[in-house]
Amino acid sequence: MIVVTGASGFIGSALIHQLNAKGYSSIIAVDKFDSEIKNRNTHSLSIVSKIDRDVFPDWFLKNGTVVDFVFHLGARTDTSERDEDLLRRLNTEYTKKLWHLCVKFSKPFVYASSAATYGDGKNGFNDHEPSIASLCPLNPYGRSKHLFDSWCLNEIEKPPFWAGLKFFNVYGPNEYHKGRMASVVFHAYHQLQQTKSIKLFKSHIPQYGDGGQKRDFIYVKDVLKILEFLMLTQRHSGIYNIGTAVPSTFVELAKSIFQASGEPENIAFIDMPEDIRTSYQYYTCASNEKLRSIGYTDNLYSIQEGVADYVKTYLKRNMHIHLNTI
Repeated sequence: MIVVTGASGFIGSALIHQLNAKGYSSIIAVDKFDSEIKNRNTHSLSIVSKIDRDVFPDWFLKNGTVVDFVFHLGARTDTSERDEDLLRRLNTEYTKKLWHLCVKFSKPFVYASSAATYGDGKNGFNDHEPSIASLCPLNPYGRSKHLFDSWCLNEIEKPPFWAGLKFFNVYGPNEYHKGRMASVVFHAYHQLQQTKSIKLFKSHIPQYGDGGQKRDFIYVKDVLKILEFLMLTQRHSGIYNIGTAVPSTFVELAKSIFQASGEPENIAFIDMPEDIRTSYQYYTCASNEKLRSIGYTDNLYSIQEGVADYVKTYLKRNMHIHLNTI
């Protein structure tokens, strides 16, 4: 059986669809399952059992021998959350529990870290493990992920295979429930439909022009292929960046949405909310040589290709990934 935590969330539900499409139907889905909106993501998927996040560690302790692989994608992902105790409990300590259980039962473990651990990028975006201790995340969410990355690297007892994945800016179908935390692509597309324009943040530092902030945007379909690759190969445990290594400006992203939507370009610039200005990343770019070095060779979607597929296949049709093939 394959365990997927965060099963009704964005990447988790998309992963279950991918696994089902490849013939894997013995899935243990873990989440709170307390949101009917999010639960739409798991409708029609082949799942053996849905288990509440809070009781899952006890279930794992009793049933660990039947587990084949654990994808731990569940987390508190709100980058504006300021409750460090909550984030530490849900993102750091909970992940430690699952790590220990995977050690106990000798099960492979892949977990979600985040590019937020890199902070302002002054120490680069290299997933070389000796450099991870020097990272300085800008917000409590990033710190909660960084705490676990640092902890697991120092653990003597480890699962037989493990991988921590520093996801960069993932976008794609099944993120409709995320509210403010949904991708810029999602929000910008709906702005365009409602107002015939796309609003982007002004820059508040001189190094970047308005809309010139750069991010490494990666389409969820590439993420799913990487997750499957890690499950099938189970070689070279470690921490890996999950990004394209090609950053795009927000203006470039907006232009891709206009083109995919068949709408004329109309960009307006607005002030960035004050509550995120001090923790805002103006530039991210994954170094993905490490992932390539362990044998991942597939081409990745460009921002133009990914946005076009997302807009035309899903957003325009108001559809979710579980209704379509990957």
